[in-house]
Amino acid sequence: MSYILAIDQGTSSSKAVLFDEEFYQVAVSQEEFRQIYPNPGRVEHDPRDIILSTMSSVENVVSDARVSYREIEAIGITNQRETVVAWDAITGQPLCNAIVWQDRRTTERCKELREKFGEKIHLKTGLMPDPYFSATKMEWMLQNVPAVQEAAKRRTLRFGTIDSWLVWNLTREKRFVCDYSNASRTMLFNIQELKWDRELLDMFGIDEEFLPKVVDSCNALGASIYGPEIAGIAGDQQASLFGQTAFSRGDAKCTYGTGSFILMNTGSEPKYSRHGLLTTIGWKLGKDIIYAIEGSIFASGALITWLKEGLEIIASPSETESLAREVQDNGGVYFSGALTGLGAPYWDASARGTLIGLTRGTKKGHIVRAVLEYITFRTREILELMEEETGIKLKKLLVDGGVTRNNFLMEMQANVLGIPVDRSLIKETTALGAAMLSGLCTGLWDMEVLKNRRISEVEFEPSGNRMEEEFSKWKEALRRSMNWER
Repeated sequence: MSYILAIDQGTSSSKAVLFDEEFYQVAVSQEEFRQIYPNPGRVEHDPRDIILSTMSSVENVVSDARVSYREIEAIGITNQRETVVAWDAITGQPLCNAIVWQDRRTTERCKELREKFGEKIHLKTGLMPDPYFSATKMEWMLQNVPAVQEAAKRRTLRFGTIDSWLVWNLTREKRFVCDYSNASRTMLFNIQELKWDRELLDMFGIDEEFLPKVVDSCNALGASIYGPEIAGIAGDQQASLFGQTAFSRGDAKCTYGTGSFILMNTGSEPKYSRHGLLTTIGWKLGKDIIYAIEGSIFASGALITWLKEGLEIIASPSETESLAREVQDNGGVYFSGALTGLGAPYWDASARGTLIGLTRGTKKGHIVRAVLEYITFRTREILELMEEETGIKLKKLLVDGGVTRNNFLMEMQANVLGIPVDRSLIKETTALGAAMLSGLCTGLWDMEVLKNRRISEVEFEPSGNRMEEEFSKWKEALRRSMNWER
């Protein structure tokens, strides 16, 4: 029996998942690491915590599964996207904390960029100027961190997304690479010319030599420090799309994690949105490249955490399902969800959360239900826009992520969308995507085998009630949350 090890480095934890050649999940190990909030709107990670938690997870999963590294065919990597690490090429040490994708410190810079160069940046990168992406994080480091400035003068500066940081630390030869899917999230990569864009590099003051070589998502990168070679890389949302076997034009998935990320496969040609959706690279395999259109919801699972740790109205995430079922409807309560601004299609970093319609009769169940409705309504809003802008009619939605364990939420999602919602039997779909890319590279599997892999756990069918009145009222609540600072 051969095995594939997948590393899934996420926003709050690092995970290692071991799959066998029949796609069975043999073992999983997960280790949380510290979240750093130095100021309001700023989110950082210690890059050393990322590596140490990753290595610990790898060693634990191999030990738990009672396999040897010699039995592992290859290693695949998937990662939180847009987060930036700066390190020194000589010492290998980070020069400052990583700036996380959730960080909003470059909001004003991005407003300026959108006004002056928004259309140009969009056409080159498929992205909208926003603090979410990597370019302004790198620019901020160069302007504000002395250690980064000194490394730039010495020409030893290395900037990388998390896949680059992992590969550098986990390969024996210290490879400095990232894959096309991660490069396409930096706001520095030309997704049609498939190269770092000189004009954008100049705009942000970043030398190309500070950036990694861009490689295929399925690519043999040499032996890891454990022995097996690293052979597959994809950003977490693209890995999920691949793991969901969304290989055909029009296939779409939603991962409900800390945030929700909706991607639709648009085939070999990029589809550009006129209304705030993103165009991104799904994966590149040799001469074949797949593009996707994407909508990001900054908070979904994070809202469940907020209910538990912020408002303290639930004791565990699973309680949201029982509380939502205790009430017949939302009791007139609507939630805008914009606790960290709004992503697609609004890109309003100043938006703030609103909870409206409260009365003396409002119960915990109404508030919980309003939060769950927000998740389903935002998903519908983005998918309808995708259909409009691509001309592709969605037949069903493939879903994964921890929040999908809430059956009430998935039932409501199917109703709100009016199409089936298909939850995969394999829970670790993102890790599976990285494993599939790695196994494809080494020849363990071919595309025909991968196409026939998908096994559904359950398909939630719509009841016919699309909650149109609730959706309309929720849109009004969302409108009130925008432009808050003005």
